[in-house]
Amino acid sequence: MELLRFLAFWCGTMFFGSVLLEEAEASVMKIKRLCKFCDVQATSCTGKGSCKVECTITAICPNDEDVCVSIWRKKDDNVTFDTVCHHPAQKLYGLVLEDYNNSKCEMKERKGMGTQFFICSCSEDECNENVLFNQSPSDMESQVVAVILVSLVPLLVMAIFIITFFYCYRVYWQRQARPGRKKVPPLDFSEDDEDDEGSESSSTHANNLNHNTELLPIELDVQVGKGRFAEVYKAKLKQGSSVSEEQGFETVAIKIFPCEEYTSWKNEKDIFSDADLRHENVLHFLTAEERKVQASGRRQYWLITAYQPRGNLQEYLTHHVINWHDLWLLGSSLARGVAHLHSDRTPCGRYKVPIAHRDIKSSNILVKSDLTCCLCDFGLALRLDNSLSVDELANSGQVGTARYMAPEVLESRINLENIESFKQADVYSMALVLWEIISRCSAIGEVKEYEPPFGNLREHPCVESMKDSVLRDRGRPEIPNSWLNHTGVQVVCASIEECWDHDPEARLTAQCVAERFADMEYLDKMSDCSDSEEKIPEEIFVVDEK
Repeated sequence: MELLRFLAFWCGTMFFGSVLLEEAEASVMKIKRLCKFCDVQATSCTGKGSCKVECTITAICPNDEDVCVSIWRKKDDNVTFDTVCHHPAQKLYGLVLEDYNNSKCEMKERKGMGTQFFICSCSEDECNENVLFNQSPSDMESQVVAVILVSLVPLLVMAIFIITFFYCYRVYWQRQARPGRKKVPPLDFSEDDEDDEGSESSSTHANNLNHNTELLPIELDVQVGKGRFAEVYKAKLKQGSSVSEEQGFETVAIKIFPCEEYTSWKNEKDIFSDADLRHENVLHFLTAEERKVQASGRRQYWLITAYQPRGNLQEYLTHHVINWHDLWLLGSSLARGVAHLHSDRTPCGRYKVPIAHRDIKSSNILVKSDLTCCLCDFGLALRLDNSLSVDELANSGQVGTARYMAPEVLESRINLENIESFKQADVYSMALVLWEIISRCSAIGEVKEYEPPFGNLREHPCVESMKDSVLRDRGRPEIPNSWLNHTGVQVVCASIEECWDHDPEARLTAQCVAERFADMEYLDKMSDCSDSEEKIPEEIFVVDEK
């Protein structure tokens, strides 16, 4: 009997002991979670790779089922981490927690939160301290695109090579098959077979217009301009020339350099020969030739270009009062031409070498028949090749026309270590030309007789005189208050003042000026497109002395 009592007591003890043990284990299993808990806090984490939240507070979660959560947000330049405890059955910021059973906190991006928003959750103690950002779909897409591009590049290069080869092959055979044409000597020039046997007469065919080696059949008409380096003639292309047949040119301009000015001719020819220079606001170049005068036997060097019967801008402004529409046409086209020179890209996006004109003035700008401008006279132009050394740039010297020289050029202190400095000097000169254009516009009210910038100085001021006005007195042409009554003129005047700033770095770029003119096109469309007041016939073409 006693044995039965003992067994019953032992079984009861074991039963209650197991119950107590299970309850103790359950209480151990339900120890509350420890998580990093700092609410919103600024962070330096960039949202890529792995990051450690910069939170020093570890908190015991209030609920047994809570998990650890980290939120990374970026709005503008403000980047924050939000570390909290949260019950996975409840929404957080309107979101349902996913993957909270993970031991690691793996960030997932959520869209539509008003900011760049990443969230992760996990169920280990302090597991929200270290977070891992997975690649976003956009990153993966960019990698896929990169792989595709790398794969296609060899095929693209091969295709370009094959196309180029066949194009060159076709051009070669077309030229071989083209029948030769008989030379037609121009007036006053000798192309005798005996004399030419050992001569070096040649023709540079820059735009593929004059395909043959013989000189163009040209008949000089009248002299229309004369400068320090060359004389300019109006001329006619005789029938049968390749230029007149292929391009429709009948009247051309011939700029003739004497043999002493070979260097100026060669520099301008080299600039013009760059096919990337071609632009509607740059004088259209046909070809360059070396010729021999019959009477003296001396050599001359010719540049053959399109002829613009309206002449240069200085002469046009002298004899015409323009309206706002004309001002907009002249100013915007001038800015576009200078911007094209300075750009390192062609309009179609191909790389080109930027060019600094270095002698921008109203007499080196021609007025086309549609009243737009085109730049000419590139005898002092400089190709801004990155390979040029500081010494090579220094040898270019103080060049240009004193009246239009920028302060740093007058002072011979242009920054040779930065090729942008040459463009900034061009922009200063362009500002003076824009001032000339405005001064003859009826939109400003009373229009006075044409006067060049710094008209109070003598006709051809020297460098020292300009130093006194521009450097010592910080003088600029006057912009009267009456000019600012017209909205468009007011915008142009503001641009001019920024372009002739004494500090080269503070000046606008030519592209910026062109864009400002483009933004004013609505004003141009509202203006009366009346004809400019004419005072003389338009058959002028003057190149003033430098």
